Amino acid sequence: MAVKIRLKRIGAKKSPFYRVVVADSRYPRDGRFIEEIGTYNPVLETAQVNIDNEKAEKWLKNGAQPTDTVKSLLKKVGVIK
Repeated sequence: MAVKIRLKRIGAKKSPFYRVVVADSRYPRDGRFIEEIGTYNPVLETAQVNIDNEKAEKWLKNGAQPTDTVKSLLKKVGVIK
């Protein structure tokens, strides 16, 4: 089982809003997930990122692979150096 940290889109049409979730890579993008670890709102002038650092570090230590976008968000928040 490959576990990924990725974005789950929940926003309305033309107004994206995402949850940062930990999910099995075989599940659909907006489908089942294991745990929600944060949110991302790219619509605001300064994109708003809220991620629970402890949960993110725990999942990374357990071998979860972040997608490219989530990796850049984790760097912005300071979880990844």
